[in-house]
Amino acid sequence: MTKAKKAGGTNRLAMVLLILGLSTIVFPLYMTVVIAFKQPSEMTNSISGILSLPGSWSLDNFREAMRVTDFWHSLGNSLLITLLTVALSLVLHSLMGYALGRNKRESKFYSFVYLFIVSGMFVPFAILMMPLAKQTAEMGLANWMGVILLYVVFYMPMNVLLYSGYLVNIPLALEEAARVDGASTWRTYWKIIFPIMRPMHATVAVLTALSVWNDVMTPLVILAGSGKNTLPLAQLNFQSQFGTNYNLAFASYLLSLIPILIFYVICQKQILNGVVNGAVK
Repeated sequence: MTKAKKAGGTNRLAMVLLILGLSTIVFPLYMTVVIAFKQPSEMTNSISGILSLPGSWSLDNFREAMRVTDFWHSLGNSLLITLLTVALSLVLHSLMGYALGRNKRESKFYSFVYLFIVSGMFVPFAILMMPLAKQTAEMGLANWMGVILLYVVFYMPMNVLLYSGYLVNIPLALEEAARVDGASTWRTYWKIIFPIMRPMHATVAVLTALSVWNDVMTPLVILAGSGKNTLPLAQLNFQSQFGTNYNLAFASYLLSLIPILIFYVICQKQILNGVVNGAVK
């Protein structure tokens, strides 16, 4: 009887925490949708006025937001940068994770390199911002290619950490059997290890894509004055010295949410397995 009461209390607590957690997602999403469809005249200073539904559901805000942000051009830039960053990250970071993960326990050199790379997670972007802006300008990389290269470096520590941790779940016997059959290390990796790491590929792809898609600071520093805006950078047009046009801004946020949401839905089946297994040391 006591165990049943404890189980019931635990379930109720879990339900309360679940409702609280859900409210932190549903309420902001509700506010975003409602404000995106409202006209500026419907926005009032009262809470009831802000929370109320629009008088008429119109797409005028979305059309104007697409015009102000040059939506299709900005979307193309964001897609190009995000897709190339994800592709390069999957290839380069998985190779580095494999090399370091398999050798860091036997070699002090590999162990040092692994710790050196992972320590990059603790370096804030604010410290690197001005030197990077100057270096990319001097090297002729103040363009989308420079942004992609910086992203590949910025997300290397976390991705290498995840890939190295995931390798613990892949037995060495598979590689030893491949070597007995005459396969080289390179062939063993691409034919056996790389396909097995598919759950971690999905996890790294989603985490990297989310970070790149929503980032403002890096394009702002590197692409400033080039006329090539990403979606987050173009959305700064809604902010002025005297205020923010929330109706157009929230409409633009919903538009930019759609592509990354579709990408997440496609990869979601693999993400949980990749995160759980990647946490194993």
